[in-house]
Amino acid sequence: MKAGLFIPCYVDAFFPEIGVATLELLERLGVEVGYPLDQTCCGQPMANAGCHEDAAPVERLFARNFQKFDYVVTPSGSCAHHVRQHLTAIEQTPEVKKLRERTFELCEFLHDVLNAREFPWAKFPHKVGLHIGCATLRGLGEASTSEIAGARYSKPLALLATVKGVQVVNPSRVDECCGFGGTFSVSEEPVSARMGRDKVTDHHAAGAAYIVTPDPSCLMHQKGCAERLALDLKFIHIAQVLNGARA
Repeated sequence: MKAGLFIPCYVDAFFPEIGVATLELLERLGVEVGYPLDQTCCGQPMANAGCHEDAAPVERLFARNFQKFDYVVTPSGSCAHHVRQHLTAIEQTPEVKKLRERTFELCEFLHDVLNAREFPWAKFPHKVGLHIGCATLRGLGEASTSEIAGARYSKPLALLATVKGVQVVNPSRVDECCGFGGTFSVSEEPVSARMGRDKVTDHHAAGAAYIVTPDPSCLMHQKGCAERLALDLKFIHIAQVLNGARA
């Protein structure tokens, strides 16, 4: 099995340690990982802003870089969701359709494709709040939602629960949006900031010392909100925890 590692723009710019942890974790689990050096963006920012045609050049580059791999794996639910559901500014050739179907967010790749259930090197003895971003939660369906009746499940939580020492504490509104929403945080800044404040305050009240998330964009937003409120909260991507981060 050979997987292409797609690292989103903001991870490359602000959280390169998330990309490194994702690579190391996949290799620990026996995946042959390739990293196209000229990769850039998947096109999500342009598409979210309504600039559909402007997304075509980067979508075309994405397809050219990654269509040779068995799978594409990314530590970002929103990017995986864009590729799977909205990579439509380019020609929908059989190769592009196959690429879209075989692009996965890290947690669903570990859970559904690799069936990984043990991370013996991982130990994280802290109270953590788990935040699953909207695209990962409702777009990719990685966990059940409070507004829909049915069996409860969570792929990220199932992975996190295998880590020694982790104690998950739940906020009162466990699947409420944190307010980032990509361009929403720019066009609706006051609303976005208030939603972020509510989210981190809720996690803090539940007793979390760390917020763990598979969504680095949400991590970035909530981290900024917590710092402005001077809350004693730390933030870490789930790839780092599963890879054995010591904090």
